[in-house]
Amino acid sequence: MTASPSVFPYLPERLAGLEELAENLWWSWHPAARMLFKMLNRAAWKESIHNPDKMLRELPKAILTAASQDENFLRHYDLVLSRFREYMRHNGCSILRETCPAQEPLIAYFSAEYGLHHSLPFYAGGLGFLAGDYLKECSDLHVPLVAVGFMYPEGYVRQRLSESGWQESIEQGLDREAASITRLLNQDGKPMIVKVPLMEPPIHVMVWQVKVGRIPLYLLDTDIDSNEPWNRGISARLYTGDLEQRLRQEIVLGLGGDEVLQQLGIKHSVVHLNEGHAAFALLERVRDCLAEGFSLEDALIQVRRTSVFTTHTPVVAGHDVFPFYLIEKYFQSFWTSLGLDRETFLQLGTHPDAPTAGFNMTAFALRLAGFKNGVSKKHGEVANRMWQSLWLQTADEPHHIEAITNGVHVPTWIEPKMELLFNTYLGADWLDDHDNPFLWQLIDEIPDEELWRTHVWLKIKLLDVIREQSRRRFATDRAPASLVLTGGALLDPNVLTIGFARRFATYKRAELILANLGRLQKLLGDRWRPVQIIFAGKAHPADDPGKMILQRIYNACRNPELCGRLAFVENYGEQFAQYLVHGVDVWLNNPLPPMEACGTSGMKAALNGVPNLSILDGWWLEGYNGDNGWAFGDAPETGDRDQDDSEAIYRLLEERIIPLYYDVADNGIPHGWVRIMKNAIKTVGSQFSARRMTKEYLRNFYAKAIP
Repeated sequence: MTASPSVFPYLPERLAGLEELAENLWWSWHPAARMLFKMLNRAAWKESIHNPDKMLRELPKAILTAASQDENFLRHYDLVLSRFREYMRHNGCSILRETCPAQEPLIAYFSAEYGLHHSLPFYAGGLGFLAGDYLKECSDLHVPLVAVGFMYPEGYVRQRLSESGWQESIEQGLDREAASITRLLNQDGKPMIVKVPLMEPPIHVMVWQVKVGRIPLYLLDTDIDSNEPWNRGISARLYTGDLEQRLRQEIVLGLGGDEVLQQLGIKHSVVHLNEGHAAFALLERVRDCLAEGFSLEDALIQVRRTSVFTTHTPVVAGHDVFPFYLIEKYFQSFWTSLGLDRETFLQLGTHPDAPTAGFNMTAFALRLAGFKNGVSKKHGEVANRMWQSLWLQTADEPHHIEAITNGVHVPTWIEPKMELLFNTYLGADWLDDHDNPFLWQLIDEIPDEELWRTHVWLKIKLLDVIREQSRRRFATDRAPASLVLTGGALLDPNVLTIGFARRFATYKRAELILANLGRLQKLLGDRWRPVQIIFAGKAHPADDPGKMILQRIYNACRNPELCGRLAFVENYGEQFAQYLVHGVDVWLNNPLPPMEACGTSGMKAALNGVPNLSILDGWWLEGYNGDNGWAFGDAPETGDRDQDDSEAIYRLLEERIIPLYYDVADNGIPHGWVRIMKNAIKTVGSQFSARRMTKEYLRNFYAKAIP
């Protein structure tokens, strides 16, 4: 199979390497590459929303011709291109060097969503960003991995608020031709089409490829003419609310994804499932083993030995359960090919605690995967309790679900100005060694003045972006003035700024800080030491309770009694997340424990010197050390958890956070606050990096699973 060529009509031969760069997301986590495209034309780079593929297609020929003759541009171009090509040379994975051939992608990674860049809206939230960060880190570490997911032409949700504050979902189709994504072609030069096993009448998928550094990501697309009209929408949108359509999605992702890899000739030996959405891929692996002559018992053993399953949620509703009649509808001809009867097959997905509830995809994946993990130490404990009835625990095996705490891809989430500061004081090669905890002790060598000045610059940049978005909503969309004012137009860079950005699910308690409006008003309106809060996030399209929480926050933002110091920023996504985690002063997180499996947005903030004010759940239980932020939620419960936790937040703000922030020396620097910032950076840099996380998967799972 081959990839269809990109068409950049005016690209001079001297700049032909720009196509290589634009078509590989390597540029998205290398500032020098992004700057190269920006150097071509700053206005076009901004207009494309930092999408080099779109920009190169639209730039006038004269601009590209001039760049091909500009010696200054060519010096940067040659340097960036040489670094990219050197990066792409395969050197083998050092951790797996003894157990895997250098060029063979032995691990197949399946995920329903990937958060890679805002030009590719294949993500809903944390699960997708975790998957995206993981692919980038696997690329950096030369891990022999290939990834499978869905092409969602309608993305997830483009959020707009009505004047009443009700979330509206705006459809905005993905322009496949103006993104770093390529349609795969067969030997005849036609689009690669693969038939999904099991599905009758037949369902076919077209295959697209995204190059994530060294990692190929293959995306399945059912929106093709060979499918019946009602089947073309299977891959249209992430996490459809229609239960049968969602089952069909998961069949296509699991069975179809495995079939695509076979058609591509990719002979992977290990499967890693990022949540249970693609768990049906394990059935194909069982069937492949049977075709090779294994008995059913040996086939199941082989699949367990070579399968990894990561569960991400302690929320019961977050695990897919399908009625047995739907499973029968689609699988009754399949289980016979495995040598199973109906009861034995359905039992694979039955939860002993709810045997009549339906076919549970997490229970199914846990039974067929030999390597299983939660995404923080706490979540590992919670997951073992949730699923302990699936197996009999013994003294020798107290924990059937291990814990590998999530981490963030440092090169993606470190702000370029902060990276330049680190280059000076940690050494120019600090990124090569960033999972070394001793490296991060050098943060203390950064003068307080320089770190604070960098942070203030990022804060002003954030507020400028928010104001510009508000202006555009007013000028272009004719948005009501109330939406403009509540969207952040009144924010002040001199005020202590708290950021809260989450999916608006009820358990995340977005409005907890609004529990006592009188007390909050005093904090926001203090003449000498005011506070302001920026909210952002989306509710699931089918989650009306989440939308109601969002609406109440919006209405609080409109309340003049709160001094114009609350803002809700629409359409939270990867691009605005970058500005927000870099630019606020405090990152607030207050879900209902133990519902936070891990949480990574707070890691991204802390990496850039933004301390967390967080409940002791998820990663913060491991990260908080008393001197790198603030924690609450560990007091004995008195019966009203929300009241206790909101009281703790107000008390921490009043007694510790606000006084420390405004305790400024004669030189204008809050030295005590900067000390907290430095400790936050030191905590996350190595301990909560995607590099540390990926190495744990390599050592604890992959090295053992590879035959």
